[in-house]
Amino acid sequence: MAATLDGAAGCRKRKRAAPGLADLHDDMLERVLARLPPASYFRLRGVSRRWRAAAESRSFRAACARVTARDPWFLMLEDSDHQDQDQDERRPRPAAVFDSAERALARWRGAPVPLQPVAAASGLVLYRDPSTGGLTVVNPLTGASRALPPPARVAGALQAVAMYGSPYRVVLILGELPELSTVAYDSSTNAWSEQAALSRKPEVEGAPSRERVAEVGDGDGDDTVYFLSKSGDVVASTMQRSASRQYSSAVACGGCGGGDAVAYFLSRSGTVVACDLARRAFAELPRILPAYHEHSIDVVACGGAAYAVVLSEFLDAASLRVWEFAGGAWRQVAAMPPAMAHGFRGAKADVNCVGHGGRLMVCVSSSSAGAGGCFLCDVGTNRWEELPRRAAGDGDATTGFVSALSFEPRIEAAV
Repeated sequence: MAATLDGAAGCRKRKRAAPGLADLHDDMLERVLARLPPASYFRLRGVSRRWRAAAESRSFRAACARVTARDPWFLMLEDSDHQDQDQDERRPRPAAVFDSAERALARWRGAPVPLQPVAAASGLVLYRDPSTGGLTVVNPLTGASRALPPPARVAGALQAVAMYGSPYRVVLILGELPELSTVAYDSSTNAWSEQAALSRKPEVEGAPSRERVAEVGDGDGDDTVYFLSKSGDVVASTMQRSASRQYSSAVACGGCGGGDAVAYFLSRSGTVVACDLARRAFAELPRILPAYHEHSIDVVACGGAAYAVVLSEFLDAASLRVWEFAGGAWRQVAAMPPAMAHGFRGAKADVNCVGHGGRLMVCVSSSSAGAGGCFLCDVGTNRWEELPRRAAGDGDATTGFVSALSFEPRIEAAV
């Protein structure tokens, strides 16, 4: 009889359900959910009422803040001036985001139309209204947004927009070379600074002298250089950027607080301009290739450093190389394998890049069929991979992505 009872007790023990998430205390459940990839935030709220309540609680956001690092998301846009073949009207193409944690391309959820994304920092995306110039900060995961107050008495044409730090700061770079100025917004005070002029740094070793800059154009006049391409076409060297990249910049920060932030952007003549935001000074870096050499260039920041990515052709061969400015000169730090770059030969392709951590994304767009794509490069190891292409509505693969910006998705980021 005792043996029978013991056997029955053993059966009852074996039938007990193993502890699961439902048995966790709310605090522990929030810690577990905070470790999930940020893309799961859209799905976990539909699991149960308890999970939805956890995802919307302040303690859950505090748990997310304790996760030190997130894999970056890369936001990509197509040209906004796409013409509908059936109707003579302009319509924006849908954006997409590459989630590097899930290694997948997904439809973008947080793009207010017709605002253009111009910068990102601290898990937030900064949008600009092309018609009014108004700026709006958005957390793309939660949908929270805030319109920034307009700066007072700002003079000069907008050259670039920079965003960095936590609490975040927004800097507008205004004017024409060599007369540049900045005005900065601090989210901790919700106020703009007074417009301040930037001084030109002492001559950078290897950079063009002031006299040489005046000869080729310093922004006060027509700095366009015209030359004949290999096919005999007249080519203008003035930079013509897509709307989503018109005011883009790359910000390299020396410290976690962003106190040593330097913003890099491309001038209209294609030179790289470095603006020291703390010291209010700028320098125009030397050209990597001559102005009359056909090439596409973009500037990108990743791993705390700034790089220039150049796509060029020489002797009927195309090359895509990554350069870093150090010691007064440009040096090559990475290069796309020739087998990958060969497809860009003769395609008149344009290159647009963003970076995060030690990785940079290169989007190559071209009017030639098949001569484009998105590539991810690990700068430290010079490892390249092509990302999957998103299917268009007619079943064809899209190749016209313009890489606008990258950011670390943070649910807890406050606007």
